[in-house]
Amino acid sequence: MKEKLKTFLKILGLYHPLQSFYRNCILFWLKSYYRLTYYSHKGKGFICNFCGSSYQKFVPEYPEKEIKTAINTNEVIAGYGENVYCPNCLSKNRERLVLAVLQNFIPIENKKILHFSPEKHVYNYLKNKATVITVDIMPGFYKNIDSAILHADATNLRFPDNSFDVIIANHIFEHISQDLLAMKEIYRVLKNDGAAILQVPYSEKLETTIEEPFINDPDEQERLFGQKDHVRIYALKDYVNRLKTAGFKADVIGEERLGRFKFHAIQDKECVILCSK
Repeated sequence: MKEKLKTFLKILGLYHPLQSFYRNCILFWLKSYYRLTYYSHKGKGFICNFCGSSYQKFVPEYPEKEIKTAINTNEVIAGYGENVYCPNCLSKNRERLVLAVLQNFIPIENKKILHFSPEKHVYNYLKNKATVITVDIMPGFYKNIDSAILHADATNLRFPDNSFDVIIANHIFEHISQDLLAMKEIYRVLKNDGAAILQVPYSEKLETTIEEPFINDPDEQERLFGQKDHVRIYALKDYVNRLKTAGFKADVIGEERLGRFKFHAIQDKECVILCSK
């Protein structure tokens, strides 16, 4: 019944607008709740690099029981833990990490940027500084962030070679069956002197990536990979090798170079894979 209703709403063009409205209502309630409950924690400690708010601690998020085994057993760095969400603006640790990279490693003023599955806070930061084109395989989910978002399949992009100065694809490859093809497409449309931020959930414990690229069983995907629409958990070394196979030069920026951003409550132990041609 639920799937039939979803299909009917999609035919009417109402599914994504209703989903966006629902999500916005939830976000409004959460912001109000956390601003109130974390008011006593305001002050010295972590500083959100989006809204500038400072709190002694941020809002944690832990994996639910359905995915806990996949995340914890494989020691996946996927954004869970202490100090995940800013209590004021609800920016997430992975967004704050991307912003730190953009502000310190990549010039963006007046650049042309391709932003996959745009995160609200990152997009809002970029849009007044650069020309930003946002894309997603299901753009309806992001109309509330950018009404001009385009439909795009990462494995078959409709942009000419060497189109973009900067590409941000934050946590998308773990969803894509033909991830190497998507990597090659992103490499193709990146300018020769461009830079790409291509973060994924990954494990340093795993020797090889665990994956079933063409699986179509949400419950099994949740059990194996930690999310209903994931098809793999990357081993970090293998992920870097795949990027290199696609043509990229991959600079792995580790904790020793990211340590100065810890006060922004970024993900513990997460490295940044900064790619170029």
